[in-house]
Amino acid sequence: MLKFRRISNNEKGVVLIAGYLVIAALLGFVTALVSVSTTQNSIANSFKRQTQAFDIAESGLDSALFWLRAQPAPPVGSIAPLTGNVNAGAYNGSYTVTLTDLGAQGGVPSIRRYKVSSTGTIGGKSKVLTNFLETDNYALYIWFTDSESFSGTTVWFWNQDYLSGPTQTNSHFNISGNPVFNGEVQSVDSYLRYYNNGNNINSSLLSNPPYDNPNFMQGVTLGGDPVNMPSSALNLRTAAQSGESGKFYLTGDTTIVLNADGTMNVSNDNKSPKWNNKNMALPVNGALFVNNGNLTISGTLKGRLTTGASKDIYIPSNIVYSSDPRINPNSTDTMGIISEGDVVINHDASYNLEIDAAIMAMNTSFMLDDWSQGPAKGTLTVYGGIIQDQRGPVGTFNGQTNQKVSGYSKNYSYDPRLLNSPPPFYPTTGDYITLSWEED
Repeated sequence: MLKFRRISNNEKGVVLIAGYLVIAALLGFVTALVSVSTTQNSIANSFKRQTQAFDIAESGLDSALFWLRAQPAPPVGSIAPLTGNVNAGAYNGSYTVTLTDLGAQGGVPSIRRYKVSSTGTIGGKSKVLTNFLETDNYALYIWFTDSESFSGTTVWFWNQDYLSGPTQTNSHFNISGNPVFNGEVQSVDSYLRYYNNGNNINSSLLSNPPYDNPNFMQGVTLGGDPVNMPSSALNLRTAAQSGESGKFYLTGDTTIVLNADGTMNVSNDNKSPKWNNKNMALPVNGALFVNNGNLTISGTLKGRLTTGASKDIYIPSNIVYSSDPRINPNSTDTMGIISEGDVVINHDASYNLEIDAAIMAMNTSFMLDDWSQGPAKGTLTVYGGIIQDQRGPVGTFNGQTNQKVSGYSKNYSYDPRLLNSPPPFYPTTGDYITLSWEED
């Protein structure tokens, strides 16, 4: 039988107090929950605006780079700030970019450096990003070609070829045997061509072409962006015409022999009186140009010099540095060779030949004279870089045996000093490279 007991007034009070405590606790929990939720939303919104401010600041850096690329020449001196607005949802963001010209670098007028600081602002939040940019130049390749053919004839890399450094072609590479590429390799076309089947090979077959096995030690990129070749050495021409201590802008065929003491012997029949092995110092600004004539150059360079010619440049024997940077890291000897025609190695040049220089043949090629004629020579060593419109041959090989028939094997190595200290007045690409990136 169930029994009921009447609850006393004291007991009712205890129950009522307990209920109030429970309700108070629940209200406190709900309040705390709402507070936490509000705080989290505030933190999330703040983080979102900070992220948006970061993205807006990046947009400012991109705008500055586009602006620099659009200028006819790298700007000098004071540069007005750039501003822009960005629509980002509930808030409208904006950026302000300051560009500071840090001047020519290492005494090289064509190499200018800039500090680019971009402040992105949105919803009361700001972020500052900074880039350090430098003008880009063609002296960053061991090998660059606009075309890998010569007057319509395919030119091949083969067994005895070794290239160490950045390599780029605006077409496709032609491979026979087992050449070695030790550096970044980029081709604008989406395929390589292999000698032993004579057809264009899709990139999916790259790893196992029949009988041909090139060694791309750092990989290869197909379908890359093209880089336009310049057509004239305008900066070098101008510098040679306005050089200090005499203008080294010569007319007519000229021969130069470089001397290890920092001088050169110059022959030019158009001078009055004629220069016949006239000994003189190198140009103070490092610029020498031959107009309406060919230039023949060889010897040992002590100093910084870029030579150019409106016609062809001939190399009869070695061009080397007085202080080899591969042995002496403090060497500042730097050579540029720029032809608005061809750069040609004389057919009777020595069995093994070395050229220490950043070489550019704007129209058409770097090549061996009478390259298809014997005898077979030794190794052509280039320490620097080769940039040319069409790939010029320096020898031939037997397609059946892969044995050399004429000319040189190749040993081309990039001079890493050229990246930040190219030869004087070496052509720039019109683009800029990022040296460093900072977030404040």
